[in-house]
Amino acid sequence: MVKKNTINSAIRYIILILVGIILIYPLFWIIGSSFKQNIDIFGTLNIFPPKGRGTTQNFGEAWNINNRHILPFYFLNTLKFLVPKTIFTIISSTITAYVVARKKFIGKKFVFTMIILTLLMPELAFRIPLYLLFRDLGLLDRYASLYIQDIFAAGTCSFFIFMEIQFMRSIPRELDEAAVMDGCNELQTLFYIISPILKPIIITVGLLCFMWGMNDFQGPLIYLRSPDKTVMSMALKQLMDGDSMINYGKIFAASFIALLPMIAIFFAGSKYFVDGVASSGGKE
Repeated sequence: MVKKNTINSAIRYIILILVGIILIYPLFWIIGSSFKQNIDIFGTLNIFPPKGRGTTQNFGEAWNINNRHILPFYFLNTLKFLVPKTIFTIISSTITAYVVARKKFIGKKFVFTMIILTLLMPELAFRIPLYLLFRDLGLLDRYASLYIQDIFAAGTCSFFIFMEIQFMRSIPRELDEAAVMDGCNELQTLFYIISPILKPIIITVGLLCFMWGMNDFQGPLIYLRSPDKTVMSMALKQLMDGDSMINYGKIFAASFIALLPMIAIFFAGSKYFVDGVASSGGKE
């Protein structure tokens, strides 16, 4: 029996290692290609450039991404909407999930059903109504157009609300009752009693919101018009525009530099991320 369990564990680990290598290979290929010349990028699947043909010039060109601004300028532009977007998403989704998961009210099942239906809808379905709304409110070409809907737990917040609801269902309701007996109101119960327990799922929501916002190309393309408000995803796309030959090494170098903040943030909160995802499937 012990030998059989050892063999099964070994097979599982081998499969996981192989899948992990397949999934992480594109990232290593991007890193390796950022040191290659154009002629060496698509001629082979090797990660590293041929001997004697590696170059760091791509990083210098990527840093000075164009004639107008350097790469950190576009990263700061991205943070101008990404930081408030992440904060508002965490606050609105947590409050909404708390009400739906912990409180009893008329139409509760209907509200939860609508959250699930919204979750199933493609994000593209919200773009045109939001564009018309922002146009009438005069919010186009402003960073607020990229995060104001998150104040009201709209858009991608449905997924985060669902995750937090599932997480909250694993928290004993006796904590709420004890908080009420100690004189806490609803907000105090949420922020002083429930929120500390929600730390893994809150960090998970923040990580996912930050990464998805960093990768968002369609939203900034639709709502922002001024060149000085160009964000990172749009700047990377502009590297592929133009009539001259595309320097793919420069594109991969810029992409790798843009990935570094997300990689650092992910590893900083990876422990809570794993706990939050694992615990969001809890049932009441």
